[in-house]
Amino acid sequence: MSYELKSARFLARDVLMQALKPGDAVIDATMGNGHDTQFLCETVGPAGRVYAFDVQEQAVASTEALLRREGFTDRASLFCCGHQCMDQFVHESVRAVVFNLGWLPGGDHSVTTRWETTREAVTKALDLLLPGGVLVLCAYPGHTEGDRERNELVPFLSSLSNKTFNVLRQSFLNAGPGAPECFVVQKMG
Repeated sequence: MSYELKSARFLARDVLMQALKPGDAVIDATMGNGHDTQFLCETVGPAGRVYAFDVQEQAVASTEALLRREGFTDRASLFCCGHQCMDQFVHESVRAVVFNLGWLPGGDHSVTTRWETTREAVTKALDLLLPGGVLVLCAYPGHTEGDRERNELVPFLSSLSNKTFNVLRQSFLNAGPGAPECFVVQKMG
């Protein structure tokens, strides 16, 4: 098989690979263990810039260690604060913003993204996007706050002007109720 539908995260990466080019500035709004931050550093190259956010010191430390091992520390700025603060640290337009909602893999499940701050962060991210830029968001239902975030995202993103944004929602209909969903928002040129 030459092409396989894999997961919401696979679609998110595929979109980013199509949208990004060397030299771009991008945001990882939920750095977690740093794998998306690393991918973004690789994709934007030495002339690019990655801004990454997480509220947990463990996430920042793990991401910093990963980037140091891979030689990408000069491409990324890591911030131990909520993604809703991105506009305080990012003072340029960006080509992409990536969100993986939920909790830190392998971390404390009581520390999770919450709709109130996610909504604020998504709103700021949309303002920071360049024309043609993309916001890629993976939502993880199957727990109380994850269900709430996904349920609130649908009307919120549906209300965006179709003259300004294209919005895609991808879900695997036969994967069960807790399967991740991917939302892609592209700012029109």
